[in-house]
Amino acid sequence: MRLSARGAGVLLAVPILYLAGELLGFALLRALAGAALAVLVAAVIATSRPPQVSVRREVYPDRVERGRSAMALLQVRNTGSRRHTAFVAKDVIADQRRDIAVRDLAPHTATTQRYQLPTVQRGRFTVGPLVLERTDPLGLLRRVVVTGEVAHLWVHPRRHPVRTTKAAWPRHHYDGPGSPEPLAGSTNLRQIREYVIGDEVRHVHWKAVARTGKIMVREYSDPAEPRLTVVLDNRTDGIAAGPFEEAVEIAASFVCAALAGGYRTRLVTTCGDLDVETNTGLRGARDLLDKLTVLGRVPAVSACTPTPGGATVFVGGGWASADRALLGALGPVSDVIVFDLDAHADGWPGRAALRVIAAQSAAEAIRTWNRGVAS
Repeated sequence: MRLSARGAGVLLAVPILYLAGELLGFALLRALAGAALAVLVAAVIATSRPPQVSVRREVYPDRVERGRSAMALLQVRNTGSRRHTAFVAKDVIADQRRDIAVRDLAPHTATTQRYQLPTVQRGRFTVGPLVLERTDPLGLLRRVVVTGEVAHLWVHPRRHPVRTTKAAWPRHHYDGPGSPEPLAGSTNLRQIREYVIGDEVRHVHWKAVARTGKIMVREYSDPAEPRLTVVLDNRTDGIAAGPFEEAVEIAASFVCAALAGGYRTRLVTTCGDLDVETNTGLRGARDLLDKLTVLGRVPAVSACTPTPGGATVFVGGGWASADRALLGALGPVSDVIVFDLDAHADGWPGRAALRVIAAQSAAEAIRTWNRGVAS
């Protein structure tokens, strides 16, 4: 039970009014002191009983793209046998407070409240715990009860539609060089040859048997798997805070587009604090988005090593000698695309497979890519 500023003022006025009435001989002042004291006693009685309610709060969806809508559903039930007076439920998320007014509740009845959660900033935010606050009619005293479980809201980076049809990520070995690792669950017909001991009977090609009179079998080989490596610059001295948020959006866009297309995708930072490779489709995209959600800028500790072959997308805010060595080590088989969010495309050294897109925002960079490079 806590005094509000108004309640503290009334409590302070009680002895002052009483002493003034005694010293000056004014009965009215003593009566005002008594009235103030009676009001405080009534406030204590009104707030002495804590809220007799059960509270449940759900966050949906628990993962949301930055700028999209996220809601909280608050269900309050009066579990007592008497009517429950109105009170205020307070929820806290990302240093912002939401005040939800809960109306009077008849015995064994419930009410549902919905309210918006802030999603303007990327990150993993703690929602709650809930604070139930009950006050007297004059607002002199308040009783606070902390209840409910803590929930978490993941605000993923914003994603932009990315075209990947001609991004130099070959789907089959005859489309160009690719990763030496096989694509799980798929094979390409290499040739039809004569049967030798040890061949699978299920690979017998009966049409060729009928045509040649010999037992012929199919010989298969695994195709090269398409690969994308996204290198995100998160060095504190390499990219400013504002452009870094745009860089995270570009990385998220390419990662999700590649995984949705079935590509093996690797996400790595220049500082080496994040290095994840997956080919699990949309499930893998969610895991990578979770990691991008909590990723921040850190001092450079160790340099990353991108995977040669396929395509490499480098997202940063300028050119450094470390970038030159990093991209130069990829070899001629890699198709390198650079997104420069400091718009210094002229400062990047040229190489045959290096394309630079200079932009001020992620939306502009992806739009330029879709319109000029991937068309």
